[in-house]
Amino acid sequence: MKNTNLLLAAMMTVTFATAGFAQKTTPKAVGSDKDKHGCIGSAGYTFSVVKDKCIKLFEEKIQLKEADSKKSYIANAVVILSKDGKKAEVFMPDAKGSIILTRALEYRDTTVYKNKKGAYELSKDKDSYTLKKSKKIIFSI
Repeated sequence: MKNTNLLLAAMMTVTFATAGFAQKTTPKAVGSDKDKHGCIGSAGYTFSVVKDKCIKLFEEKIQLKEADSKKSYIANAVVILSKDGKKAEVFMPDAKGSIILTRALEYRDTTVYKNKKGAYELSKDKDSYTLKKSKKIIFSI
C-alpha cells in the first residue's frame, strides 16, 4: 500500500510537471512575430529606416554579390537609396539590422556614401555598386 501511494504521488508530479511544460512551449500563431515596427519576419518583412516601412529585401532592385566568397552559396547585400539620394541603407547577411550611410561625395557619375565611423563605404558609379569595409571590397555588382 505504501509503495502504491508513492507510485501514485510520483505519477501525479510527472503529470503536473508535463502539463506545465506543455503550456510554456505552445507555438505562436503564424504571423504573430511582429517586430517593434510591426514587420512580420516570418512573412519575409524587414523594417527599412530609409523607406520608413516594412519591406521584403529579396524584392529590392539593388542586390550586391559577395566579392570573395569561398562558400558553397553566394550571399547578397541589399542597398536601398533614399528618394533624395542623400542616404543609403545597407542590409548584409548575418547582420542585425541595417547600416545607414550618408552621401559624402558626388562627382560626375560617381557618388560615395560613408557611415559615421567610416568603416563602410558604398560607391555608386552609373549602374555599378561597390561596398567596402575598412577599404576592402566585400560586395559589388
